Amino acid sequence: MLNSPNTPPLLVASGLAFSRNDEPVFGPLDLQVDAGEALLVQGDNGAGKTTLLRVLAGLLRPGSGQIQIDGRPAGRAERARFVAYLSHLPGLKPDLDTLENLNFLCGLHGRRARQMPGNALAIVGLAGYENTLVRQLSAGQKRRLALARIWLSPAPLWLLDEPYANLDLDGINLVNRMISAHLRGGGAALVTTHGAYAAPPVRTRLLQLGVAGQLAGDDTAGQSPAPRGNA
Repeated sequence: MLNSPNTPPLLVASGLAFSRNDEPVFGPLDLQVDAGEALLVQGDNGAGKTTLLRVLAGLLRPGSGQIQIDGRPAGRAERARFVAYLSHLPGLKPDLDTLENLNFLCGLHGRRARQMPGNALAIVGLAGYENTLVRQLSAGQKRRLALARIWLSPAPLWLLDEPYANLDLDGINLVNRMISAHLRGGGAALVTTHGAYAAPPVRTRLLQLGVAGQLAGDDTAGQSPAPRGNA
C-alpha cells in the first residue's frame, strides 16, 4: 500500500541524534516510514538500534532533531494514538495470567476492531494457556504473548525491538506473517534485527547504523534486502 500524494508518512525523523555522557550513540540521521512498508534497522552492537527505538517511542529525549508522526510533531497524544512499542523486555505482569495481561493492556491502550484477546493468543500459538501465569511461561512464550499485545493494538506504527529474539523458526515465521498482515492493512513497522535473522518479506527500507551510530545506507526494495553486517 503506497501513500497517496496527500497522505503524510506515518513517521519522519530529521537530523535525529542522541548522545550519552557526551558520547554520540547515533546520528544525525534522517528516516521515513510510509504506510505499507517496513524499515529494517541493522548495525553492530552498540550502534544505537535499541536507543533509536526508545527515542522514537518517546522514552528518551533526542539530543537534536525532529520527529513527526502522521504529519504532526510527535507528542504524547500522537504516540499514544499511532505507536505500539515492543521492547526487548516483555512488559508483562508476571503474577497475572496471559488473558488477564492482554485484557489489562487493552484497557490501557485500546484494542483493534474485531480482535479479541483470546483470538490473539491463538494467533501467536498460546491457545490453551489462557489461565497460565506469565511467570510460568518460557522466554519464547513470553515473547509470543508480547507479540499478541502488539497484534491487539490499534496503533498503525509498530516499533519492534528484536522481535525474533527467543523464538524458534515457527516463531520467526509468525513475526513475518504478523508484519505482512499489518502492512497489508495500511500499517507500518520499524524493526531492529540481528543479521542472522531473515528480514520480513515485505516492502522494506534498510537503515544501516555504523559502529559509531552513523547512518551507513538506506535502500528501498520490493523484497527484503539481504542483511548487511552483523548486529
